Amino acid sequence: MKSRLILALVAAAPLAAQATDGYFANGYGMKSIGMGGAAVAVAQEPFGGAVNPGAMTFLGNEWQLGLSWFSPRRDAERTGTGPAGMDAYADSGSTNFFIPEFGVNWRHSPQLAFGITVYGNGGMNTDYSGGQISNASACTAFWQNNPVGPYNLLCGQGDLGVDLMQLIIAPYASWQPIKGQSFGIAPVIAYQRFKAEGLQLFDNPLFSTSPGNVTNRGYDNAWGFGVRLGYMGQFTDQFAIGASWQSKTSMGEFNDYKGLFAQEGGFDIPSSFTVGVALRPTSQWLIAVDFERIFYDDAPSVNNPLAYMYACVPPSFGGQGARDKCLGGSSGAGFGWQNVNVWKIGVQYMLDDRWTLRAGYNHTQNPITPPNVTFNIIAPGVVQDQYHIGSTYRIDSVSEVTGAFMYAANNSLSGPSFFTPFGLPPTTTETIAMKQYQLGVAYSRKF
Repeated sequence: MKSRLILALVAAAPLAAQATDGYFANGYGMKSIGMGGAAVAVAQEPFGGAVNPGAMTFLGNEWQLGLSWFSPRRDAERTGTGPAGMDAYADSGSTNFFIPEFGVNWRHSPQLAFGITVYGNGGMNTDYSGGQISNASACTAFWQNNPVGPYNLLCGQGDLGVDLMQLIIAPYASWQPIKGQSFGIAPVIAYQRFKAEGLQLFDNPLFSTSPGNVTNRGYDNAWGFGVRLGYMGQFTDQFAIGASWQSKTSMGEFNDYKGLFAQEGGFDIPSSFTVGVALRPTSQWLIAVDFERIFYDDAPSVNNPLAYMYACVPPSFGGQGARDKCLGGSSGAGFGWQNVNVWKIGVQYMLDDRWTLRAGYNHTQNPITPPNVTFNIIAPGVVQDQYHIGSTYRIDSVSEVTGAFMYAANNSLSGPSFFTPFGLPPTTTETIAMKQYQLGVAYSRKF
């Protein structure tokens, strides 16, 4: 049965896309999500491969299957262009996603545990309809005065957006050589798929090293590998600490988009580390605090600034002709995402033998800076403040149901338009915004 569940989740991977802490999930497991994602020093769910494999010797034999409804609301606006005719607003469609997750933990002995976690790591998705900008606009200049509009927000044709989805399969082993001190390792097997639409403006030798491999190529797929290491120390019944590190996951290239992503289609998954503490002041209360650092500079396609494209264009267009800075180049332009810190704070209260209640708060730095707003119209990962609640109902001695809800408050970011040096007034501003909702339920059973 467990193997069939894992295969079903792999098949369901195309349904999963989420972005809360940048483009990573806010938490893994419904109990964790109910507590703002704080879980590195807590062993309540069989998600060691996603959070902390070192914690799993503190959990018994258990499996859990969950499903979340995730709804991001994204919009973008350009203002101040005046006679250039490019003022525009659009909101993204595709606002409903369903994200499965599965984990199982086998505790071989008090000192040794094995398990596997299958989960959606995160992603980016936007789907703006085109036609907001007329032929009588500055977009026409990019098309050598040969109008092919009406245009989308990035002067391309038709729908505009991207769809990036990541699925992780992470078997793990956890070992407790000294009572209360546990270590773990989880090989990370990653699958991702991607497509882009509406970026025709950049699909030419002016901006890309590989024209024809920038946009509207359908879905492309890639596999990759990494590792997660973890530690948890249960020093007393009231106090525990945890730490987890995940390496950069080296992914295969998106060959169909080697003219869009740096290093000829490279899109590695960044590394991260998390440290946290868990306090149990009484048998009813649990307080958990995690700090996470995400290193987006591991992935040049994500980290490299959009401004590299100015150096890419030929001198006749005001650039330097540095082809390595073009889209797809060895140091190609990207989304300009910076490394971020994430704080996760959660509380749990055991109301009685049946009900456990949770609440949490998650705050992440905005990875996007104002000079990079234009390209991030298709990847507006600007959410910062998330509010969580959740609960568990114990059905009997071996089974329970857990629910969680998350609201990510609307956040926006404005910056100067990338198009300004190419003819738009210097006051041209672009604004991206996003808010999110998540509602999930999971069933777990001890064995």
